[in-house]
Amino acid sequence: MGTISRLAGTEAPLWFAFRGDQLLILDNGGSVGVPRAASLEDLGLEATFQREVGNLDGSRCWAAELGSGVEEPEGMVFRDLRSLWGVDENFFLKAGRAKQIVEWNRTHRFCGRCGAETVPGPTEFAKECPRCGMIFYPRLSPAAIVLVRRGDEVLLARSPGFPPGMYSVLAGFVEPGESIEETISREIYEEVGVEVANVRYFGSQPWPFPNSLMLGFIADYASGELRIDPAEIEDAGWYPVGDLPTLPPRVSIARAMIDVFVAEHNRHPEVSKASEQDALSRLRMRRPSS
Repeated sequence: MGTISRLAGTEAPLWFAFRGDQLLILDNGGSVGVPRAASLEDLGLEATFQREVGNLDGSRCWAAELGSGVEEPEGMVFRDLRSLWGVDENFFLKAGRAKQIVEWNRTHRFCGRCGAETVPGPTEFAKECPRCGMIFYPRLSPAAIVLVRRGDEVLLARSPGFPPGMYSVLAGFVEPGESIEETISREIYEEVGVEVANVRYFGSQPWPFPNSLMLGFIADYASGELRIDPAEIEDAGWYPVGDLPTLPPRVSIARAMIDVFVAEHNRHPEVSKASEQDALSRLRMRRPSS
């Protein structure tokens, strides 16, 4: 995807401005960045919502929601956030945080209990109903993402929504009343018909599609033959570490788990012990116990 465009020598904040699910970025050819400005008005834009969301490389960052009919300023384009997977991880995660805050505001403008219009709540990221007192915080949906291994093979599958040729590990959302362990067993059995054992925690990652917290685990194959659920999975198979299909971007926890698994077997020409440590440090994860 290229590098992030940085405008040196300015204190103006970075604006992560969204029109629907699309982020406004600078149209700089091979580089990717968001505009800097003292305010959105300086860019000829008007926000329906804006909120500060921390900093990136020392620069203050703001999330903003733009109207559905807003046109991009000259030298800028709107891009779907998924298309920016290949950029710098810190940039992508900051954009993801901004997207989740914008989405939370958009979906909580009215109280889900009584229907009244909400107002700013008692803390920075809270919305309150002035009629019934209900308070709404940004929603997080926990999901288990699991690398299933069988000797030097890993179970990979593709969803119909994946880019062409890309395979990844299995994942599913936690349902009400479920533990994470129950989610793992249910999702893997429902999607591919196999059972797992020896489940170990790997690490976690916020994922803004739309508001997930991905909880990563490593598991061993226990029993069963592959039986694909066509409603969820387009294809699945066991892949040896030396013959892997197209994998998810390196910014994802799925790729970090795969990289560590491959590095442990030390048979893939593009993965070494150094890349194993890189995979772990990318997501600030600890190595799972064997």
